Amino acid sequence: MEKTLAYWQDKAATLSIEGRAFIDGEYRHAANGRTFDCLSPIDGKLLVKVADSAADDVNAAVAAARGAFDSRVWSGLNPRQRKAILLRWAGLLREHLDELSLLETLDAGKPIGDTTSVDVPGAAYCVEWFAEAIDKIGGEVAPADHHLVGLVTREPIGVVAAVVPWNFPILMASWKFGPALAAGNSVVLKPSEKSPLTAIRIAQLAHEAGIPAGVFNVVPGAGEPGKLLALHPDVDCLAFTGSTNVGKLIMQYAGQSNLKRVWLELGGKSPNIVMPDCADLDRAANAAAGAIFYNMGEMCTAGSRLLVHRDIKDVFLDKLIAAARSYTPGNPLDPKTSMGAIVDQVQLDRVLGYIEAGRAESKLLLGGGRVKQESGGYYIEPTIFDTQADAKIAREEIFGPVLSVITFDTAEEAIRIANNSEYGLAAAVWTSNLTTAHEMARSLRAGTVWVNCYDEGGDMNFPFGGYKQSGNGRDKSLHALEKYTELKSTLVRLR
Repeated sequence: MEKTLAYWQDKAATLSIEGRAFIDGEYRHAANGRTFDCLSPIDGKLLVKVADSAADDVNAAVAAARGAFDSRVWSGLNPRQRKAILLRWAGLLREHLDELSLLETLDAGKPIGDTTSVDVPGAAYCVEWFAEAIDKIGGEVAPADHHLVGLVTREPIGVVAAVVPWNFPILMASWKFGPALAAGNSVVLKPSEKSPLTAIRIAQLAHEAGIPAGVFNVVPGAGEPGKLLALHPDVDCLAFTGSTNVGKLIMQYAGQSNLKRVWLELGGKSPNIVMPDCADLDRAANAAAGAIFYNMGEMCTAGSRLLVHRDIKDVFLDKLIAAARSYTPGNPLDPKTSMGAIVDQVQLDRVLGYIEAGRAESKLLLGGGRVKQESGGYYIEPTIFDTQADAKIAREEIFGPVLSVITFDTAEEAIRIANNSEYGLAAAVWTSNLTTAHEMARSLRAGTVWVNCYDEGGDMNFPFGGYKQSGNGRDKSLHALEKYTELKSTLVRLR
């Protein structure tokens, strides 16, 4: 059956949406009865009223997680048993692909073509990947005196709080709870109040798969639960993806409480450098458009600073603008749509504010306006500015479909501009010279550097995270397990 716009609209009309918190194996209303409205960015209409969790709810979730951890109903299982349960959960995520993708699209405004092909399958794959890895990782027998046997082992850290963003709600959540659960921890997940619905739904699927009560909890809420988890003395580790400003607050809260481990994946203002010897300007232009306009520019790795050599600038801009025109905002429920809605009115106003700042200090090349207002939703057309490296729109993270094009004359100048940022999450360079590629990649201060591509190689084998104020620690890959485990040295005297 072809899944057309009509198919998804019919499915949306009959979709049952859960809005309660999930604590200790069951759905619950907030203890104080409070809710907040979850609106769809597609048309601004109410989807469901969601439990607005507060202190009593967070305390109950943490207590359930601690009780489950201490009882060893999960942490005490043989790794192969945890693997089998996690694989069942991943299978349920795939079985519910249409439902979860539709929830994600309705809630976050993402195109249904993306949620069905990237977000939900990617989350299932993440759970599978860490499930398969966990029973294949051993410890060490360390060198010691002859009368000793020295063992180095990894143990689960305990109760892990995961506070995740609204731009990739299910996918980035899986990057946290996948390795945390595989390692044997209990998890309290706090989704963004802007897009909480898939997190709430997958909690029930986790329970159906066999994850014991208390091991996986979800506490939605309008900001407060995140602070409460960061301050909670019985949370052992907090993994956060979001803004740099909030990340700094979370580190302060951890210091004020129990010095819990804090892992932060924060903002970015990623440079995408096109050298004059780039062998395929058409491909580079298409990639540059995708780097900023995919997911409506709501990406921490968005290539929001495009650095183009002066010798090829005019030709490249023509190709870039042509590529950008293919990202026309449309109904996210239409499989043909390549660019959906901005997540909510607050973010819409923020992006439009940056566009106005750009008009005042830069040259507008394309777009710059809100569109589809008759829908009631929040849509902005692809926007491109020709600007200077020190302009506001070229320095600050916008988190929207706004691209700053910056001109450079030498490789050294490009590196200086690229690294002159508080962020260091990702970067790219386009060149046909192998030496240039390696030297520039080494010089770029970023956690991921792409050469002659952008945002490719998204497999779980590669660690993801940033330098400087883009955060610390790494999601994905076996390195992610390091965040959710404690190292223990055991020395046994033989005589």
